[in-house]
Amino acid sequence: MSQRPLNVGLIGGGGGAFIVQPHQRAIHFDGTRRVVAAALHPDPKVALEEAANWDYPITGYTNYDEMIEVESKKPIGERVDYVVVVTPNHVHFDPSIKCVRAGIPVFCEKPLTLNLDEAQQLVDAVKEAKIPFGVAHTYLGHWTSRFARFIVTSGLLGEVRWADSRYLQGWLAGRTEDAGVAQAEWRVDPKKSGISCCGGDIGTHALMQLRYITGLDVTKVQANLVTFVDGRLLDDHFTTYCELSNGGKALVRASQIAIGHKNDLGIEVNGTKGTLIWDQEFPEQLKILLPDQPDRTYFRGAVAANDGFLGDLPEELMAEPNIPAGHPEAFHDAYARLHRCFEQDVRAYNDGQPFSCDGSKYANVQDGLNGMNFIQAAVNSSANGSTWVDL
Repeated sequence: MSQRPLNVGLIGGGGGAFIVQPHQRAIHFDGTRRVVAAALHPDPKVALEEAANWDYPITGYTNYDEMIEVESKKPIGERVDYVVVVTPNHVHFDPSIKCVRAGIPVFCEKPLTLNLDEAQQLVDAVKEAKIPFGVAHTYLGHWTSRFARFIVTSGLLGEVRWADSRYLQGWLAGRTEDAGVAQAEWRVDPKKSGISCCGGDIGTHALMQLRYITGLDVTKVQANLVTFVDGRLLDDHFTTYCELSNGGKALVRASQIAIGHKNDLGIEVNGTKGTLIWDQEFPEQLKILLPDQPDRTYFRGAVAANDGFLGDLPEELMAEPNIPAGHPEAFHDAYARLHRCFEQDVRAYNDGQPFSCDGSKYANVQDGLNGMNFIQAAVNSSANGSTWVDL
């Protein structure tokens, strides 16, 4: 028997915001979720106009306070089952914590909040409410990210000695913010972006990819944050040297002034038995390098168990690809996988059943707090001559 589609609300996303489109496509991807309501813009008039002009019928609200008040009073089945927060960083905390306190699950863009204090408050609220909460670290949604996590955490590479996790872009190499590019304007504004531009925006992705794939945490950081573009108040280049919870070492680095780089997120993990290489711009494949053996390249949809390197593979992992190898999944598919997994926990929450929200399928609120803690430690380290700072 089919289940009713979950009702999803959007907070933010008006004014031509890029990130709302991948989310709304991912929400509709499986036919089991649908956008039904939105508070799209801080200007109430614009919010209603944009909702009225949405590509399909939705209920528009003048602001997120109105949406939360109205929707939280409706019974389950009629109200929004979860909201997606796609606002700039300084408007993550307030709608998120209000939804949590109203009993509405939240899927929030990263970084979690504007500062560490807000992040801790949100973690406490989520724990008290016992409610699903996800953070949209997109690239965990690639199947090859899941596969990489299985390989490393099951010990196939041995003990992790070293990892290099990077995210390189070039779109802020000049004064992009002076060209009327809204996505640049708010990112370089400390009041809207927080204490770090490059680190908060994409360095958190590099950190999350490291933590997710290795299963390890960063325990100590030594950082150098640089602002190359004159007049900019926040970093546009972010480099950290890290100690890991198993005693290994890592680089977590990001740049938005690396001309020619577009969306170059990648990670290399060196273990005592071999090396793993994964690149987001080539998300269908994953490379394994072993001593005295030919290099191995695994492709999504064409992975076989017990091949001389891999042993048995989890049934759940192998069931995730839904199109054959050679028919590429991509960015929107990664978002859809995150929403699909979040949907499972929201349905369990609605039914009063246990749910995991444990970080194994999508980043949770604790992951968001860890990201904010990392950024704060990196900023402190860089400001104090790149001294070591404990997390």
